Amino acid sequence: MEQQGKYVYEYPRPAVTTDCVIFGFDKGELKVLLIERGIEPYLGKWALPGGFIDMDEDSETCAKRKLVQETGLENIYMEQLYTFSAVERDPRYRVISIAYYALVKLSDYSAQAGTDTTCVKWFAISDVPELAFDHAKILDMAKERLKGKIKYQPIGFELLPEKFTMPDLHCLYETVLQTELDNRNFRKKILGYNLLIDLKEQQRGARNRAPKLYSFDKERYEELTKNGFYFEL
Repeated sequence: MEQQGKYVYEYPRPAVTTDCVIFGFDKGELKVLLIERGIEPYLGKWALPGGFIDMDEDSETCAKRKLVQETGLENIYMEQLYTFSAVERDPRYRVISIAYYALVKLSDYSAQAGTDTTCVKWFAISDVPELAFDHAKILDMAKERLKGKIKYQPIGFELLPEKFTMPDLHCLYETVLQTELDNRNFRKKILGYNLLIDLKEQQRGARNRAPKLYSFDKERYEELTKNGFYFEL
């Protein structure tokens, strides 16, 4: 019989899991990565990637491990979102979930179904199917966190290709914030921060006047933040 530690007491213990909200942006739409569950409960239902935390790992390690196992995605920077602990959130037993969220460039990652999943798919936020467990609530909170944070940190650039146009950036912000932004004022404010590098290139294949291509100057942004710079849109 396994010997218990000196200060281990007998009482009911909840299980702990992680769930990952992975956002992408493609063709003018904000998207989220979902898996089709290959096991019960909710067999065949769509859900967020995630799973149970092992005894020898922390929550972030678990989130990254399950993301690789279930979707094939790795080397993704994630931030902790919230802890979900409603008593009956899981039909199996008492389960608490620590949720994470991340922003990725779709062109940089190729998702593939893995452990306990039959399919992995990007869904437009406007077309998300019914989700297993309380994952709809987790997704809603992640959307609100993204909506709030994109106003004071230039995280939107994490969703765009390395080279992008001003219309691409404008569309991204309107999509995430779910509101119309005056194009002239938006352009003036963004360029005024001097965080964009003019690549002296133009978008190919444009029907009319081809827009300029830019890239985000991450090194300049990090240097400015050390000196108290505050990004606000």
